[in-house]
Amino acid sequence: MTTVYLSTDPKADELLAHDRFALLVGMLLDQQVPMETAFAGPQKLVERLDEFSPGAVAAIDEDALLAAFKQTPAVHRFPGSMATRVQALARAIADDYDGDTAAIWQRDGKSGNAPSGAEILRRLKALPGFGEQKAKIFLALLGKQFGLEADGWREAAGDYGPAGAFRSIADVVDDESLQRVRETKKALKAAAKNGQS
Repeated sequence: MTTVYLSTDPKADELLAHDRFALLVGMLLDQQVPMETAFAGPQKLVERLDEFSPGAVAAIDEDALLAAFKQTPAVHRFPGSMATRVQALARAIADDYDGDTAAIWQRDGKSGNAPSGAEILRRLKALPGFGEQKAKIFLALLGKQFGLEADGWREAAGDYGPAGAFRSIADVVDDESLQRVRETKKALKAAAKNGQS
């Protein structure tokens, strides 16, 4: 049984460990809020919506989804834009992967072989709200914590792939590693700022 420490909330983490759509939505929300706030978001949506699945979220009235995002405590500090992104993501999964989120990294390619790390990265980058960095971090998360064995996933994940990198949510397994990731991010941000001046 997979256990994770992504939101620091046991109930939210249990959802993330077993629901791949929730996990992907948590990654999508990981922007301009603390990591654990982003990954706690899917549990809030589960509690506020009648059904939380790609098909249901794709079909829900936009105002109803926005209301669920805005309810206190808010799912994200930018509820409007994030509700729109989550619905676009749900629609892409419903349309392109028959509502099966895990198919993004599990479904066979045209060759009949399991997708490579590079192919999974390409698929993730094609999703609404997923740029290069977010896609690489999610690929690393799948490899490090969810048993992904795709060929070349570490290489495709770039700087986020190596074991013990402590660069992203992919490396967070407890409070100590969460603090180490925060310190690394802070140092990288400071280095980038100093490099620009």
